Amino acid sequence: MRLRDLGEFELIERIARRAARLPSTRDVVLSIGDDAAVLRPRPGEDLVVTTDAAVENVHFRWDRASPRVIGRRALVANLSDLAAMGARPLGCVASLVAPGELELGRVDGLMDGILAEARLHACPLVGGNLSRGGETSLAITAFGACRRGAALTRRGARAGDRILVTGSLGASALALARAERVGAPIRRVPRPRLVAGRALARLPGVGACIDVSDGLEADLAHLLAGRGLRAELDTRHLPLPRGFRAACEELGLDPAALASAGGEDYELLFTLRPGTPSERHLSKRLGVRVTQLGRVVKGARGSLPPRGWRHF
Repeated sequence: MRLRDLGEFELIERIARRAARLPSTRDVVLSIGDDAAVLRPRPGEDLVVTTDAAVENVHFRWDRASPRVIGRRALVANLSDLAAMGARPLGCVASLVAPGELELGRVDGLMDGILAEARLHACPLVGGNLSRGGETSLAITAFGACRRGAALTRRGARAGDRILVTGSLGASALALARAERVGAPIRRVPRPRLVAGRALARLPGVGACIDVSDGLEADLAHLLAGRGLRAELDTRHLPLPRGFRAACEELGLDPAALASAGGEDYELLFTLRPGTPSERHLSKRLGVRVTQLGRVVKGARGSLPPRGWRHF
C-alpha cells in the first residue's frame, strides 16, 4: 500500500492511535486531535524550542538506513539540542512531506523510530502536519524546559577555559563511510545526552556548551566565533570508540581527521572555568565519560576553515 491509497486523514488517525500508546506526562495538557497541542512547563521553568529537518538524499537515503533508524535519528537530532541547553523534553511535533507513491511501510517505519525514541526519552509526539511533495522530508520540532535563567548557551567561553567532551567521537562518521564505500547499512543511533546536559546545567563554572552535530572542529568554531578566541587542542586525547582506529585503517581513513570532522555524534562539547572538577569527577556527575581536549586561549584561529558538515 502507498500513501495515496490510504489518504491524509486515515494516516493522521493511524499515527494518532500509535502515539496515544506512549506514556502520558503531566507536561502535556492537550495532544493530537486539535489545531495545536498545549504544553505546560512547571513553575520556575523556561520553555526551550528547537527544530531540525531530515531531507531525503541530503540527510538520509532509503538504501543506506532503515526507515526506523531514519526516524530515530531525526528525533535524536532535536533531543540533542535540548541536551545542549540543559533542558528536559516536554514533547515534539513532526511534519512529514512525502510523495503520494511512497510506500506506507516506510511511513510506518519512520513513525516506529520517532515513537521509539519518544518513549525512551519521555518526549511524547503531540502533533504535526502532512503534505505531498516530490521527495520525503521529515521536520521535527521538540519542546523542552529548563530551570528559569539557567539554560546552557554557546556564548560563555573565556580564555583559560578547559575544553571537554562527553562520550566518544567518530562513530557516526565511520558508519556513513562504511555505507558509502562498502554498502553497509547505517544502524547506529546516537544517544542524546539529556541526563548529562541537565547535570551540567547544575554545575558551577560552565562557560559554553554545544552538541557535536556538524563535527568537533565546526562546532568548536561556533563556540569561539567572534570572541577573539581560539582552541589549543591535543588530538592525541580524542576519545575514540573501541576498534575505531582499526576500522578506519581498513577503509583507508585517518582516524583523527574522521573524529575531528565527522558529524552527528551528538556528544556535548563544553567549556569549564579553571579549577573546576576533574574529568573523573565530571564523568561521575554527568553519568558518561568526559574527556578534556585542550583549552581556550586568546587570539584568532588559523586561516583554514574548520572541517565538518556544511549545509550550503
